[in-house]
Amino acid sequence: MSDALTKMLSSRDWILADGATGTNLFNMGLMSGDAPELWNEAHPDRIKALYKSAVDAGSDLFLTNSFGGNASRLKLHDAQSRAHELSRISAEIGRDVADAAGRPVIVAGSVGPTGDIMEPVGTLSHSNAVEIFHEQAEGLKAGGADVLWLETISAPEEYRAAAEAFALAQMPWVGTMSFDTAGRTMMGMTSAAMVQMVEGLDHPPLAFGANCGTGASDLLRTVLGFAAQGPSRPIIAKGNAGIPKYVDGHIHYDGTPELMGQYASLARDSGARIIGGCCGTMPEHLSAMRRALESGERSEAPTLERIVEALGPFTSAGDGTEDNAPTARQTKRARRRAV
Repeated sequence: MSDALTKMLSSRDWILADGATGTNLFNMGLMSGDAPELWNEAHPDRIKALYKSAVDAGSDLFLTNSFGGNASRLKLHDAQSRAHELSRISAEIGRDVADAAGRPVIVAGSVGPTGDIMEPVGTLSHSNAVEIFHEQAEGLKAGGADVLWLETISAPEEYRAAAEAFALAQMPWVGTMSFDTAGRTMMGMTSAAMVQMVEGLDHPPLAFGANCGTGASDLLRTVLGFAAQGPSRPIIAKGNAGIPKYVDGHIHYDGTPELMGQYASLARDSGARIIGGCCGTMPEHLSAMRRALESGERSEAPTLERIVEALGPFTSAGDGTEDNAPTARQTKRARRRAV
């Protein structure tokens, strides 16, 4: 079991993660509806270029192209039997890039949601979820991932199942949830409730936090919510590059490199130690984030007014903790990471 992330966290004030997977792969020719994970075998050169672009832009850590690489998601593409294999290949390509970087770079094995709703609301049992996550974890481990990176999770039950699976694989991990419903996850979890859940796990993550969601402003409000609970482990912030807009038939994120540089500094000041981008975040954004983190000094936690001034308005009036906040949405749709 690699201890690379623990070592880096012990010697660094902050760690720069990577940016979007989907945005960059679409620019390389991936078509909407295709499984990015199949490119690990079909176009390994493009996956290598994806990883290398993050490293060249200054990332200390990048995620493998395996977000939808579990059997449940791959079933949509008749590739459910290849979950272990495709995840292994994604990590092997990443291992080659990291080992050639000339500096410490961490390969984080991306693990996304199953796409199914867990019992009792849905049909996915805890034991089946653990089995699905365990298979993918073993593939990423075999490929040389340093750490597993659970992301874009909405349901606490799925987060707990993944934690159990990662314990079976004897792998360190981190885990983020997506707070995309007026300050809560799609299944109703608040930032405070996530801290409580994480601290109570038998196999807790090395770090935890939020990714994707809506805009960078909303994500930082969630990070402040984490920090207010006084958690014992590092916080992750991986926000989108602005707000998605439909332009000329394509989804476009309006966040400039300058805005993402401000976001990175504010994320650090809000309490995050692992900072990256999600949907829409390109290498030029990462470069600006690296410059901002290296040149700027840590300040006190920003006010909500300061966040809005720098990054734009929140998409909801509250952070999900108020009495009239929305509860779980009953849906079987599951988002894909990093559009």
